[in-house]
Amino acid sequence: MSNLVIVGTQWGDEGKGKIVDLLAEYSDFVVRFQGGNNAGHTMVVDGEQFISHLVPSGILQKKVCIIGNGMVVDPGVLLDEIDYLKGKGVQIDPKVLLISQKAHVIMPYHKALDAAREGCGKSKKIGTTGRGIGPCYEDKAARRGIRFIDLLDEDFESNVRAIAEEKNFYLSKFHELDTIDVDELINTYKSYRDRLAPHITDISVVLDQAVRSGNRILFEGAQGTHLDIDHGTYPYVTSSNTISGNACCGTGIGPKRIDHIIGIVKAYTTRVGEGPFPTELFDATGDFLQEKGAEFGATTGRRRRCGWIDIVMLRNAVRLNSLTGLALTKLDVLGGLDEIKICTSYRYRGETIEHFPVSLNVLAECEPVFETIAGWKEDISGIRHVEDLPENTRRYLRTIETLTETPVDLISVGPGRNETIFMNHPFQ
Repeated sequence: MSNLVIVGTQWGDEGKGKIVDLLAEYSDFVVRFQGGNNAGHTMVVDGEQFISHLVPSGILQKKVCIIGNGMVVDPGVLLDEIDYLKGKGVQIDPKVLLISQKAHVIMPYHKALDAAREGCGKSKKIGTTGRGIGPCYEDKAARRGIRFIDLLDEDFESNVRAIAEEKNFYLSKFHELDTIDVDELINTYKSYRDRLAPHITDISVVLDQAVRSGNRILFEGAQGTHLDIDHGTYPYVTSSNTISGNACCGTGIGPKRIDHIIGIVKAYTTRVGEGPFPTELFDATGDFLQEKGAEFGATTGRRRRCGWIDIVMLRNAVRLNSLTGLALTKLDVLGGLDEIKICTSYRYRGETIEHFPVSLNVLAECEPVFETIAGWKEDISGIRHVEDLPENTRRYLRTIETLTETPVDLISVGPGRNETIFMNHPFQ
């Protein structure tokens, strides 16, 4: 038996979708434990691309996939995604896709408020996707949210009317912003309920029974460690806890059930949205990484900012997540560079900083201290054994392992499942 958590170590977009899809082959259950459709996983199977935002990517492997209570879910988006996957021949029914009764539902007023705040010009932009994720989590914390179990409740309509009245008051205060038609909202969400009701269940009980039966469970996170609401670059963060500890809180399983925690790290660093980025590149090398790595967000389509790998960030992620191993993605993108830089520490006002700072003002002033190693010209996408990699590539891997004190378990050298090198298999 082996239960594994997959998390991102940077600012998201590390390539978790491919790794989860790859490791799902060895799992029985795949569980998403936080976030919403503000994240996207891109997977390539037999040359065909699949993008998922809410449905765990293990659905392509015909595994039991679970949407955890730590998620916030737009049911309209979920149903569109189900229809999209079914249209591509993917089997989805209540036996293979389960939704936690306790997961919170994104409502139209959440999206309207999200867009209004970002566009009002009266406060700094966070760079949200405008999909209502933050306002939905706000209502969860304020105990004003609608859960999936509440969709099934006979008091659903009266509860929504009471909450929507308050939300429409807020919306009416934003210039030229329409309020929500409550009758239309209720009718629409009743139609969502009718389709999704068979999928809704107590996933904590399901997962406990799965563990007792000796099943393997893969927990997948969204975004990355440094977008965590508590431990990320606040306020330029997402609205949920992205670190591994939330795999338990976001699904209803105890921490003793977790065996391995793998952190996904891109071979360089990218970021979408606002916030400081110490190793960001504004030169031809940054453009090279962006273009060769096709660095556009799977969910937003926004251009990702690119920079060198940041070991200060990675050590922070190792500590916060208790990582047992790393999965290095997009290593092939670095091929063709004469030299590669690795940020080993920061300089701040003449002092060396080796721990990721909490203050954004400090982080914004930090200058990266680099170790430079020789690059490689070879195309490594066809290599399947680590000993066949160029010596400079292997040196890059060894340097990362040494500086993070964490083994590299697997390496991705291309978008396809088969374009992977296993060094330590977490399920074998």
